[in-house]
Amino acid sequence: MQKKRFSVLHLLLCFGTGVALTLGGCLIAGRLLLGSEGLSVLKGYLLIQERFVEDVDAEKLADGALHGMVESLGDRWSRYLNKDSYVNQQESRANSYVGIGCTVSFERAEGLLITKVQEGSGAAESGLQPGEVILSVDGASLAGEAGEDRAIPRGEEGTRMELVVKGETGALRTVTVLRKKVEDDPVAYDLLGGVGYIKIDDFHSRCAEEAIAAVDDLMEQGAKALVFDVRGNPGGYVTQLTELLDYLMPEGDVFISRTRSGGEQVTQSDAHRVELPMAVLCDGDSYSAAEFFAGALQEAGLATVVGEQTCGKGYSQQTFALPSGGALSISTAAYFTGKGTSFIGIGVTPDVVVALSEEDAKALAMERLDYGEDAQLQAALALFT
Repeated sequence: MQKKRFSVLHLLLCFGTGVALTLGGCLIAGRLLLGSEGLSVLKGYLLIQERFVEDVDAEKLADGALHGMVESLGDRWSRYLNKDSYVNQQESRANSYVGIGCTVSFERAEGLLITKVQEGSGAAESGLQPGEVILSVDGASLAGEAGEDRAIPRGEEGTRMELVVKGETGALRTVTVLRKKVEDDPVAYDLLGGVGYIKIDDFHSRCAEEAIAAVDDLMEQGAKALVFDVRGNPGGYVTQLTELLDYLMPEGDVFISRTRSGGEQVTQSDAHRVELPMAVLCDGDSYSAAEFFAGALQEAGLATVVGEQTCGKGYSQQTFALPSGGALSISTAAYFTGKGTSFIGIGVTPDVVVALSEEDAKALAMERLDYGEDAQLQAALALFT
């Protein structure tokens, strides 16, 4: 009979040694990959989970840690998105979503100021109006200073929500609103006395396609010049920006992107261009792709910029999905015009400086300012008369 080569004790010792070596290897690899700082963050998370005296909400704990890490960068353009915010961002950038169909501003601490109501939406059908403030949704207050964390909750198509709304006179009312599929049009246009006027709300999905179609239609109608309006435009996708610039500008470099590692990507325009004089309207709320659009056309001598100094953004962001369902949107590259100009901290300086009164600026944001009362638009139109 053969003797056993290994006893149970030997096997246990071997197993224990293997586990110890594996864990040791993981710790060494973790230290090399994460550094002592990264391991400290992980250890802090585990300690709170295991040792804190009360029950811990793991989702809130992770949200707080990620939010704090991004805040420590000191970059106003980088941010952490929780699950709901990430879904909202994806839908908004598609210019298509299920919701009540109104655009809001976070400037009111008491709630969300309605600045635009989409035609045919649940908000329009329920009588919501620009200038009203949404104070609560289904009993949950929207008061605070937390910006987009106060966003109106989305839900399934066909469901309803109850809003408490304060009118411009201060009167309160309760409104029940239906969630519907909403398709936002990023571009609107008109022919004003022979000048084509093109309002670009954002540079998200379909922007370039719709703006190019607007230019073509206006030229067919006999437009002798073009005015692009990017006031209040928050920016959007670089691809939408460069596609539109390529259509408008002659052959040459139109966009340069540089990463921290020194990588550089240059986007070029082909020889086709629009042979019409142009102007661009901008203001302090023209961000990112919007101010770059104005600055690139100005630098190339193709457009006169009218309005107010833009915000001064010069970093592009990438959004990285996280296992939790949220995402990190962080600045990954600095961008420059084809001639190497950066707008970081400076913005675009208008050729013709025209400021709106506070009253007119509010009316413009709520789409209540008539063309004839819009001093910035009138100054742009005057360039071509």
